[in-house]
Amino acid sequence: MLTFPCAKINLGLNITSKRPDGYHNLETVFYPIPLTDALEIKHMDPDFPSDTPCDLKITGNAVDGDEQSNLVVRAYRLLAQDFELPRIHAHLVKRIPSQAGLGGGSADGAFMIRLLDERFRLNIGIAEMERYAARLGSDCAFFITAEPSFATGRGEILEPADGPKGNLHGYHIAVVKPPVAVSTAEAFAHVTCRQPAKSCRDIVRQPIDTWKDELVNDFEASVFQAHPVLAQIKRKLYDSGAVYAAMSGSGSALYGIYRHEPPTLTEAFPDCFTFGALL
Repeated sequence: MLTFPCAKINLGLNITSKRPDGYHNLETVFYPIPLTDALEIKHMDPDFPSDTPCDLKITGNAVDGDEQSNLVVRAYRLLAQDFELPRIHAHLVKRIPSQAGLGGGSADGAFMIRLLDERFRLNIGIAEMERYAARLGSDCAFFITAEPSFATGRGEILEPADGPKGNLHGYHIAVVKPPVAVSTAEAFAHVTCRQPAKSCRDIVRQPIDTWKDELVNDFEASVFQAHPVLAQIKRKLYDSGAVYAAMSGSGSALYGIYRHEPPTLTEAFPDCFTFGALL
């Protein structure tokens, strides 16, 4: 069985306070975009000599790392604590770049929960799947439904969100990620906590023309100072006609939203990962 974990962007991101558990409270609007990985699972033959019940193979982009620490395997192990799961082969093809603020790893883990639930008829239910996903990571719960959501808490408390005329349907998106790695821990260490004057959910419900002046990502100030090339990319997105542009999450990917198809991205941003699509 095959599924396609999708990426997300953040429409606004406000870090509101430091929590006693060491995490931060935040407010953001998660919005899914049609940049996807591919994830497939198959039954493992009883005679296959595997040391693990979830044998994961990763290909494509960002293939470095220990497969057994991947969120796909961790999702399998999490459900295996409560359900009798068969041994499986899993194949993950990475297309969403890592360390980009696009939620690729979180999506993989959440979509694995969805895939196991559907394939083996676990009948978990959306609310319970979201609770399982939240145990994997702060933004994993969003990917269980992958519907535009206003997120609070660590990112696991979700409410419906809508944008201009309900969503961004009909707009174009351009995603640009330079070869820059931004540590999430470092980004949080340098962010200034604050209560926004207006909730990002309220701003996103306004006409998109107002977003540039009001919709902010609190990580940009410190991350742009450490990596000026990211600020340059944001300016270039606006110069190329974007109605709104911002960094996603803690970076290092930036995106622009356009009313019409943007210029050729590979020519405008050489040596960067680029992705463009109609929303």
